Amino acid sequence: MKAPGRLLLVILCSSGFSAAYILLCCWACLSFCLAPCLDPHPSTNSRPTVPGPLHFSGYSSVPDGKPLVREPCRSCAVVSSSGQMLGSGLGAEIDSAECVLRMNQAPTVGFEADVGRRSTLRVVSHTSVPLLLRNYSHYFQHARDTLYVVWGQGRHMDRALGGRTYRTLLQLTKMYPGLQVYTFTERMMAYCDQVFQDETGKNRRQSGSFLSTGWFTMILALELCEEIVVYGMVSDSYCRQVIYAHRVRLQPRSGQLARARARVKPWPVGSVGCPAPPLSVLTFPGTRHGGAPAGSPWEESHPSVPYHYFEKGRLDECQMYLAHERAPRSAHRFITEKAVFSRWAKKRPIVFAHPSWRTQ
Repeated sequence: MKAPGRLLLVILCSSGFSAAYILLCCWACLSFCLAPCLDPHPSTNSRPTVPGPLHFSGYSSVPDGKPLVREPCRSCAVVSSSGQMLGSGLGAEIDSAECVLRMNQAPTVGFEADVGRRSTLRVVSHTSVPLLLRNYSHYFQHARDTLYVVWGQGRHMDRALGGRTYRTLLQLTKMYPGLQVYTFTERMMAYCDQVFQDETGKNRRQSGSFLSTGWFTMILALELCEEIVVYGMVSDSYCRQVIYAHRVRLQPRSGQLARARARVKPWPVGSVGCPAPPLSVLTFPGTRHGGAPAGSPWEESHPSVPYHYFEKGRLDECQMYLAHERAPRSAHRFITEKAVFSRWAKKRPIVFAHPSWRTQ
């Protein structure tokens, strides 16, 4: 065959192979073929457009340590354990959300009209695991479709050394095959600490602060949910309208509030990042520096609300929040956390319902 003929044959063969390659790529949608056609700078905040399960690497299953894999939720109801839920009548609305997130041992039985029946995920403190065991048939036998995510640090949660709380979770998975139990990874716990520091300017450990279950629940919800409605959580300004002139009378739990039983001073909130309220909120008319009128231990614009809706008559919500916020060490910073949530709600699809917050 002459040279021009060979050249023509080579050209025809090359063209044929190229055409076949392009057709195969288009048919199979191979990622390495389509990569040059995709946006080289995709948004890191965009959610996947194709439905499918996501891997949440901050949560590892008990006992195999695999990451949490599940579909994201289009709408989430985050239900607080606050006494604010009593008489709300929001149960049906809460159950209408695609996913319902609850905290610690907050029950649904007997409170369905106010808090709903469904529980998709339950975020639990390592210290609350024993409280769940008191009614294990309700939490682990009847509510088998609930996914439990337990947070905690230290030796009790240590997997390698078989910490006490981890051993309890391990035993539960053996008692109830199919029970879904996950724990926050050490890396995720450190991330939550870092978020607190970034938002408040205070190191959590150095400031003597414990993060609350509400904090971990909101972090998880921001990962999992496209839209979030929070029920029963008061704003950071709610308890500022309650002025106390006497000691905060609380029964310490496990010694945690021992240092908080001190004489209440004019409002010093802001020790962990929450700005102090204006002076007009601090002082009663005709009194000095937040002193209460004669014969009245305090004046409040809100009725007394139990700290937990299922523990009526035990602890007052605002008293608990104030005592923790003012305690120098070993305390939750509930009010500071809520100030952070308020800032998040200005940038993310978060709505606070009953009571409603002003996020503008």
